[in-house]
Amino acid sequence: MRGLTNQLKSQAQRLGFQLVGVAPAVATPSYQRLVQWIECGYHGPLRYLPARLDAYRHPKHLLPGVRSIVMLGMSYRTVEPVPPGPGHGSVARYAWGIDYHRVIRSRLRRLAAFHRQTLPNVAVRGVVDTAPLAEKVFGWLAGLGRIGLNTTLINDQYGSWFFLAALLSAAELVYDLPQQGDPCGQCRACIDACPTGALKQPGVLDARRCLSCLTIEHRGPIPIPLRKRLGARVFGCDSCQEVCPWNKTAACSTEMAFRPLPGNNPLDLNEVLLLDEAGFTNRFRGTVLLRAGRSGLLRNAAIALGNRPAIALGNPAAADTLPILRRAALDPDPIVADVARWALEASQPDKPNV
Repeated sequence: MRGLTNQLKSQAQRLGFQLVGVAPAVATPSYQRLVQWIECGYHGPLRYLPARLDAYRHPKHLLPGVRSIVMLGMSYRTVEPVPPGPGHGSVARYAWGIDYHRVIRSRLRRLAAFHRQTLPNVAVRGVVDTAPLAEKVFGWLAGLGRIGLNTTLINDQYGSWFFLAALLSAAELVYDLPQQGDPCGQCRACIDACPTGALKQPGVLDARRCLSCLTIEHRGPIPIPLRKRLGARVFGCDSCQEVCPWNKTAACSTEMAFRPLPGNNPLDLNEVLLLDEAGFTNRFRGTVLLRAGRSGLLRNAAIALGNRPAIALGNPAAADTLPILRRAALDPDPIVADVARWALEASQPDKPNV
């Protein structure tokens, strides 16, 4: 199957996947570690992980008879983040543009169609991070990179700024070899930079304290002790990636779909707080920011405003922001209303943010 393997790799690269490697569809090497991690409660708001835990044992639960996994990486580093000024909040790089699921699924369908044309009677399935597959582990097995202390897959050329996807095949392809060695050495920049200490130890992330999980996956109020740690973050957190030496020189993507859409780098917090449910859906249609839901994104926006000195009394920016926060304090969503009241109290000079 060397010929098919090479054809699939060439086709994947033509479709825009900068990284392509093939791993054997074996039992997940890190499965027991995943079980222990969940038993410690580190999965936090990621409730889908224990719900589908058994499916992570082996890729055969995604495709019966699977023998090979073509692992794919698509770079999303485009422009640099714009520092959020008064009244604005930061968004993680991967969420600036069009929803990557839509972009990658379209390319995966074309790659799967190519596979079916070449081998009509062989089962194939494409997945993009919504299926119970340990993508980073199989990415490592396929030679795409090495897993760093911050749990991301790090490639020598693209750092960790890339999306992962997989094409599962019942064909026995030619497998690549996993990269050996530690990508981090003595570097602990990611651990030191984590705003909440979510990296409990090298390679172990506590999702209950991770700002990406709290701002996107967590439903309900964010614990008060962690609110100040959000700073101006509204959706996601790139702190552990921004400080990674591999990412300082990572190659940039030419994929236009991942470039920032207007107003997404950074985000106008006043605009966000004024959105009703329909307005929220229309404003963020086609982007991954919908994942947080109106309640989550408005909650995050109010916290970010409460953390910004720009809304302190006497500041010109407060003329617009304070009335919007007062309106949000009456929002029918109790989570939004509660955090807006917290932000108003935090804006008072005699009531420091705690």
